[in-house]
Amino acid sequence: MKMATILEEITARKRHDLTLLKEQYPVRKLYRRVEKMMDNEVHYSLPKALLKSKTGIIAEFKRKSPSLGWIHEDARPEDIVTQYANNGATALSILTDEPYFGGQSKDLSAIRELVNIPILRKDFTVDEYQLFEAKTLGADAILLIAACLDKNECRQLTNIARELNLDVLLEIHEERELDYLTDHVSVVGVNNRNLHLFKTDLTTSFRLSTFIPEAFVKISESGLKKAEDIRLLRAAGYNGFLIGGRLMKTEDPAVALDQLIKELES
Repeated sequence: MKMATILEEITARKRHDLTLLKEQYPVRKLYRRVEKMMDNEVHYSLPKALLKSKTGIIAEFKRKSPSLGWIHEDARPEDIVTQYANNGATALSILTDEPYFGGQSKDLSAIRELVNIPILRKDFTVDEYQLFEAKTLGADAILLIAACLDKNECRQLTNIARELNLDVLLEIHEERELDYLTDHVSVVGVNNRNLHLFKTDLTTSFRLSTFIPEAFVKISESGLKKAEDIRLLRAAGYNGFLIGGRLMKTEDPAVALDQLIKELES
């Protein structure tokens, strides 16, 4: 019998947990909350912010990961994420998956009123329920991972997200996943980490860069450790760089971000 990969395990757990969540908080209640929000919402555009930025750094908040285990178990978003914004982050990425990344939905909602830059809700999105949930939490953008979805599912979720005025970051790892691209995708993210094996190879971004149409804003994710990595990737056409573990492993992630930006600007 074939063993499930880490990604398959996470996705199956996510679908199971969503079934329970829908029983506790029906989707109709989310619909009503979103309807009330839409008239007075403030949206911070992720692609526009990346195109305007000199560094393009999306600073990530996470407490643990399947590959690293606990990184910063007691971290509070109010302490770290607001300082990310103060220290020059172009945008923020907030992990809200709890079983595998130690995140919570309230991590995102806690900082929405504290920052005025784009916030990406980073989770394993497999159901439209999560899109309405992201909207109520105050997210500006959501993540769709091609490896978690078939093309029809991805396109349906992309269309719903755009109707909700949520930017869509479509994450790919292989050339064949370029078929998931549609006009409603806001940003293309190349994940250097193979989510089935959780092995990281920075050459993935360089290999795929030439295949992504120039019309799309593109970012590189995972394994970015040095300013030189970012310089080389920018030269290869990337507009943004999602950095999490490198920052969160330090004693003060916001200071680490400040140092990285100063290296980039020197």
